[in-house]
Amino acid sequence: MIDFASLNQAFAEDGSPIQPCKVILKHYKEGVEERFSTGQTPISKLVAERAQLIDEILIRAWNRYLDISIEACLVAVGGYGRGELHPASDIDLLVLLDHEDLFESFKEPLTQFLTLLWDIGLDVGHSVRTIDDCVREADQDITVMTNLIESRRLVGSARLFSQMLEATGPGRMWNSHDFFEAKWNEQRIRHAKHDDTISNLEPNIKESPGGLRDIHMIGWVAKRHFKTKSLHDLVEHAFLTEAEYHTLIEGQEHLWRVRFALHLLTGRHDDRLLFDHQRTLASYLGYDADHANMAVECFMRDYYRTVMELSRLNEMLLQHFQEDILFKNELGEPVSVNKRFQKRGYFLEVTHKNIFKKYPTALLELFLLMQENPELRGVRASTIRLVRNHTYLIDERFRQDIRAQSLFMEILRQPFGITSALRRMNIYGVLAVYIPIFENIVGRMQYDLFHVYTVDEHTLMVVRNLRRLTTEKYAEEYPLCSQLMSTLPKEELIYLAAIFHDIAKGRGGNHSELGAIDAYDFCRLHHLSEYDSHLVGWLVRNHLVMSMTAQRKDITDPEVVQEFASLVGDLNRLTYLYLLTFADSRATNPAAWNSWKDSLLRDLFNATRRALIRGLDNPLAQDELIDEKKSAALHQLTLQNIPTEAISDLWATFTKEYFLTHSPNAIQRHTKAIIDTPKSALPLIQMRQTEKRGGSEVLIYCLDRDNLFAVTTTLLDQLALSIVNARVMSTSDGHSLNSYLVLEQDGSPVEIGQRSEEIIDTLTDGLRLEGTQPFKVTRRIPRKNKHFDHETFIYFTQEPKLQRTTMRLVTLDRPGLLSNVGQAFAECKIRLKHSKITTLGAQVEDIFFITDRDNQPILDEEKLNCLKNTVVEKMSQ
Repeated sequence: MIDFASLNQAFAEDGSPIQPCKVILKHYKEGVEERFSTGQTPISKLVAERAQLIDEILIRAWNRYLDISIEACLVAVGGYGRGELHPASDIDLLVLLDHEDLFESFKEPLTQFLTLLWDIGLDVGHSVRTIDDCVREADQDITVMTNLIESRRLVGSARLFSQMLEATGPGRMWNSHDFFEAKWNEQRIRHAKHDDTISNLEPNIKESPGGLRDIHMIGWVAKRHFKTKSLHDLVEHAFLTEAEYHTLIEGQEHLWRVRFALHLLTGRHDDRLLFDHQRTLASYLGYDADHANMAVECFMRDYYRTVMELSRLNEMLLQHFQEDILFKNELGEPVSVNKRFQKRGYFLEVTHKNIFKKYPTALLELFLLMQENPELRGVRASTIRLVRNHTYLIDERFRQDIRAQSLFMEILRQPFGITSALRRMNIYGVLAVYIPIFENIVGRMQYDLFHVYTVDEHTLMVVRNLRRLTTEKYAEEYPLCSQLMSTLPKEELIYLAAIFHDIAKGRGGNHSELGAIDAYDFCRLHHLSEYDSHLVGWLVRNHLVMSMTAQRKDITDPEVVQEFASLVGDLNRLTYLYLLTFADSRATNPAAWNSWKDSLLRDLFNATRRALIRGLDNPLAQDELIDEKKSAALHQLTLQNIPTEAISDLWATFTKEYFLTHSPNAIQRHTKAIIDTPKSALPLIQMRQTEKRGGSEVLIYCLDRDNLFAVTTTLLDQLALSIVNARVMSTSDGHSLNSYLVLEQDGSPVEIGQRSEEIIDTLTDGLRLEGTQPFKVTRRIPRKNKHFDHETFIYFTQEPKLQRTTMRLVTLDRPGLLSNVGQAFAECKIRLKHSKITTLGAQVEDIFFITDRDNQPILDEEKLNCLKNTVVEKMSQ
């Protein structure tokens, strides 16, 4: 509550009001925190009350320092002008002067006024203008115009304020048409900065799609076009129903509560829901974990669902404004599409407001017609409202109707607009009622850095990625995938698999197994054959298998490929699964998708295809594969006049694993480089870009020594390179041949030139130093990663046929991680043969193929425990 008595006393005394005002603000803040945390006071009252408190301070300060006879006034603008202030919101002010001559005489008292505000801790932004200045600035900058629309006189000349409003009114500048068009473009640009999605992991409460700024947008246009005073006035203008108005206000108040809590928590003006704050906010706002979800996930799910609903209302109202302002005289007479729908201008509308009651399946037909008429720009706002108000008609009887089932499948079989149709269905709330289990994933987030979208948004991104493969425009983006997509006998099956692949998340249990059952039942309900229904269910059940095989297993091993091929069974399934895995991986975290991950999936696809063509009952043996590779490499080397004897001598020092894990091209390249390099010139270090493997290869050949892997990975880490694959081989003559595939931090290959020379020089200098201790990694852990679990898990499995042990490390990503692992290997006398480095957001899941010093699997439990404990200890340092 505002302490008016203390305020009056602070400004009535002859002394400085600074300390009394600080005390008043401190006591007010303490009281607000208690009232907010206990929920005693509605958030709308708290937001308005803070603005009122600042009003009272500013008015008294103005009257203390400024001559009230001067023709000037103090105006609140922006959010403060709306009478809305959160604990750390900016206080935006306009000092309006009658004429320029007052600037000089006004300077000193204004400085005293502003200094007081800053001294008592208020974050004040101000401008000093005449009416002519306001007109000129507003004419050039839509943001200034917007601020003036929300202006509110605090103290001073009422006449001057009225004249300013009149001079900047729609009759003088920025008429409704121009203002709406400019603000609409502004919103599109703003949304694009946030990837046009509500689902960002760290959304901005104000600026992200569906955020508070979208509500402000509605208010700005309404004030300019209708001269309204409040959002409720839109109900009187028939632009909002009473129910929609309450939805809008409830959404705004939910975002206000989150923003208010964030400001109290951080003590500063920051509207980003960073990972740093999400857990604390969830607890502060009273969220508890349920049986399947963390409290922070429940909190963020409510946030995403709120902004989705606000985004729906924003779209509908802007559509209303567009029709009423931009296309008022251009919609023309309706053109019949059928007895249920008609075109008006470039928009689709129903022929009668009771259409959906009479023909419920028209709720799906609308989306099909939008696909079939690509010249249409959208759906009339009145029809959007009717769709939203009639989703209750989509009940079990509706879902059993063969007409509805046929329409849904026809939407998935269209040559154009499938992604747009599904997105529109999701926005209008139709998708979640037609597929009720889809409702569970709407707005559902996963609290990690790997999944950057909510599950429903990710699902639609998977469909989008698949659809891109069918368009000529993107044919060269991923040529193999585009070519394979054109060979699918039934594209709708892969779209169904995409829709259902994550639909069971958050329900407890294995989401792949549960989703497979859901998918099969849905397909049978929609009259797909038993074969097609089983295929869709199989794809959902196994949608993670291909990526896990590519990332966690050694796909150069024929037995790994044979095992995967046996699971897949035939080329048709392989093609469907590869395309689904590709689209899923890209849609999980586009920033983390790179050419290396693309090459892993592509290599596994090609190897599996060869295995299936060869026949599952005729697997390729290891020795046969090695002989094929040696023969191909030897042919290339003899063409370069490399002596056969030198080749044989060198290859005699190499292990079987080397030939299994490298291509003939790599074998001949490594062989030539080593033979051409005198022993005295070691270490041999070379770099090259490799498009096929999607990165840059660093080749190192030198005398073997303890801690070589640790030293090398430390140097690469200090160079800010990401290691995605490492192949390490100790030769029988005391040398080590190591091959690393590296990427820059943004996922791109290293540029050959100055950057590659820097890497080679750094590695050369570092490896020539005596001693075995690696250098210390000084790069800091990324901010986002700090807010996730730090526990380290290590799992061992044995591969007796390959005479090695596999170590799987799951831990928090951090600089120097591989260096720590390498040091642990050295201390425990472990040899590393090969590693696969996988980063999933803040977590890494690295695979290391290891042996003891005698190149034998590590079967001793005591030795494995030593290794595990040493790695965990290194990780915790």
